Amino acid sequence: MPHLTVEYSANLKKKIDIQKLVETVHQAALHTGVFEVAAVRTRAAGREHYVVADGHRDNAFVAIFVRVAPGRSPETRKRLGQEIFDAACDFLKDTYATTPMAISLEVVEIDNTAAYRKKNLDAVVKERAI
Repeated sequence: MPHLTVEYSANLKKKIDIQKLVETVHQAALHTGVFEVAAVRTRAAGREHYVVADGHRDNAFVAIFVRVAPGRSPETRKRLGQEIFDAACDFLKDTYATTPMAISLEVVEIDNTAAYRKKNLDAVVKERAI
């Protein structure tokens, strides 16, 4: 049940294909083998108002947050975080080479105390795969 959120500074909209970045992060999460296909949700949120480092408007950021259900070992969380981070960095490498930029990723366990879920995706995704 991972939720992946890609936050990015608005100045990147002209430099990268945000949808492709989202797809890259999503596919990397699936490629880890840790998650079921129907469970993965990935989205992007552009930030119009931001300040990075010294405040120069050329500075940019991409911050990826991976929220997972509790119970996975620290080693598993570290591996999946590294694989997703590597895929995002590879996608961003050309922009990173020409743009002052910070890229980050963190994996956080969701507290299930007050977490609620409802989905009907499992059967639909399985049917589409046939």
